[in-house]
Amino acid sequence: MQTQQLQHFAQIAESITDQTRQLLKQERQRYLYGGREFVTKDDLSPVTVIDQQVEQLIREQLTQAFPGHGILGEEYGAEAQNEEWVWVIDPIDGTKQFIAGVPVYGTLLALCRHGRPVIGIIDIPAVEERWVGIAGQPSTLNGHPIRTRSCQQLADALMSTSNTEPVLAEHRPGYNHLLSASKWRIYGVACYAYGCLASGRIDLSVDSGGMREVDYCAMVPIIEGAGGKITDWYGEPLTMYSQSTVVAAGDPQLHAQVLDVLASYPASF
Repeated sequence: MQTQQLQHFAQIAESITDQTRQLLKQERQRYLYGGREFVTKDDLSPVTVIDQQVEQLIREQLTQAFPGHGILGEEYGAEAQNEEWVWVIDPIDGTKQFIAGVPVYGTLLALCRHGRPVIGIIDIPAVEERWVGIAGQPSTLNGHPIRTRSCQQLADALMSTSNTEPVLAEHRPGYNHLLSASKWRIYGVACYAYGCLASGRIDLSVDSGGMREVDYCAMVPIIEGAGGKITDWYGEPLTMYSQSTVVAAGDPQLHAQVLDVLASYPASF
């Protein structure tokens, strides 16, 4: 796999997220002083017309640029999912935050090769911050190289978690222990938390339930390229085919400690 090829793919992906950023910024201004309409999907999550418009834009641009690649999106499902190269899209990660006007929502775009994420983009339009990760390359924030920070002990860690509600019942004992054993906690920051972890501002991000490939594939190259570690709750690499758990840590030693903690709490069904 040529670095130059991945860089070319990433440049096109960034040009697409330039367009989605402008659309989302315009929508934020439009609804700055009022509510935003949405509907509830079958999985009880909300969706807006803008989620759909953003994904349609990305899919159209990707199909034009990469006609031989597959696409898997949050709102419109999969096309050619068994191709060597598959783009994974979450048009608005943090739709509830978007509806509420809390500016931590973002667009996630990843490219997987044989199911493994090799390019990841987190774009936060409201604050104009963009993380880019390319396999084998240093990750960047707004074009500047970034690194995670050293934090080897859970007792010293600032931990983030997207939402306590969907945590799977069998995972809750271990999850609750992490909440009580970490130094500080922040909640509800969606994909922005994982970008902040890659930049060395958060030490640990843990989620269970409610996560799928569109939520975490983009995180993998970004966090790994910044020196961090990201897997599922059992230490397995995150791919297009992983389940609904994520453990990300800026310090690999902290990541190993957290996996040991979780392993000490057997699943309780």
